[in-house]
Amino acid sequence: MPGPEQQLTVGGGPGRLEDGADVIVVGAGPAGSTAAYHLARTGLDVLLLEKSAFPREKVCGDGLTPRVVRQLTDMGVDVSEEAGWLHNRGLRLVSGRHRLELDWPELSAYPGFGLVRRRADFDELLARRAEAAGARLIERANVAGPLVDERSGRIIGVTARLGDRKQPVEYRAPLVVAADGNSTRLSLAMKRYRRTDRAMGVAYRTYFTTPRHDDRYLEAWLDLRDPGNPERRVVPGYAWVFGMGDGTANIGLGVLDTAAVAGELDWRELLRSWCAGLPPEYGYTPEAVTEPVRGSALPMGLNRRPHYADGLLLVGDAGGTVSPATGEGIAYAMESGRYAAETIVQALARRTDHGRELALYAYPQALRSAYDGYFALGRLAARVLARPRLLGPAGALGLSSPALLRAVFRLMVNLTEPNSRDALDRLLHALGKVAPSGR
Repeated sequence: MPGPEQQLTVGGGPGRLEDGADVIVVGAGPAGSTAAYHLARTGLDVLLLEKSAFPREKVCGDGLTPRVVRQLTDMGVDVSEEAGWLHNRGLRLVSGRHRLELDWPELSAYPGFGLVRRRADFDELLARRAEAAGARLIERANVAGPLVDERSGRIIGVTARLGDRKQPVEYRAPLVVAADGNSTRLSLAMKRYRRTDRAMGVAYRTYFTTPRHDDRYLEAWLDLRDPGNPERRVVPGYAWVFGMGDGTANIGLGVLDTAAVAGELDWRELLRSWCAGLPPEYGYTPEAVTEPVRGSALPMGLNRRPHYADGLLLVGDAGGTVSPATGEGIAYAMESGRYAAETIVQALARRTDHGRELALYAYPQALRSAYDGYFALGRLAARVLARPRLLGPAGALGLSSPALLRAVFRLMVNLTEPNSRDALDRLLHALGKVAPSGR
């Protein structure tokens, strides 16, 4: 495996050789910062490049499940309420006139509580945590493309432009982690294309002042309807209201399969129309809205592959790790960043190029083992919700069934105990392992 000290013939534009590292991580979102943290704490020289300057905004629901809590505590983050986190007890599912509050399960691998934190704070906290572990964080470093060894086709670094002056520089490393989000210019330049057979979703959100800002349950409304066809169209997704504990709530919608919605919908208008129908106790009015409606794409179901080849690993949104069942992205972004870091550490400990390369292919295997079955179930659930006729005449009634909603909850949050005595828990865990991945 070529090292940063080797003189290689490279492609790319002119630039000043700025620095070398053991690993370059492009993007300091949850996936990139988690990867950089776990790499740096082993003593590797890690360069973490972020195109923006912190704090910076990202579209998100701001609700964090126990899967995220586990990753945070493993990184030594103080998740107490005194440290600025709002704890929540579980998820409230709303369907029609029915409401069901479901607490997070207390499992051997996950705690029994979730969190809420604004992404502007959350992302910077993770980036600073990686920096404290030894990663060299460079903000306002806009990566323009890869440096490629023309003989082998391997990535050996990146080109970037720094600051307001867009100063061109080159950074070199034998391994690069693409954590640059859904647009992932780096992955595209290395010919990692999105799979068209995997659904793409969207999320739109805003904030509004509400007396329910300190609600201890995340709230998901399952009967999200197109206001143009309120009697016959259920949009394949859900709306949410997550109290922030600061006088406001994050309110938004996630559409899990945009291709399944016949015709074009104005997602911003759909959110505004849905908000207008909230019960009076939420206090929603257009005047209560504190920020513009913003949206982003949801790359789901491991929709960009290969996740490792030619020295480049894809993590988080760059690798399409968003859950097709819920649109949850942060937990799987952080987990994929950790899987990538652990794989790299093992690979760099090998004594030969061949051994290192073999070890690196453990990363996509880890992703498939962890997510293929669960994501396959998520895609199936999204297809059913996208086609109300499949639910039959009892569809609306079924969505209001407490027993069914409990099963939906287990599927949505992906929190199961393999050796549980609970029959539903064991069933969902087993299904998640054997569901066909369609890889």
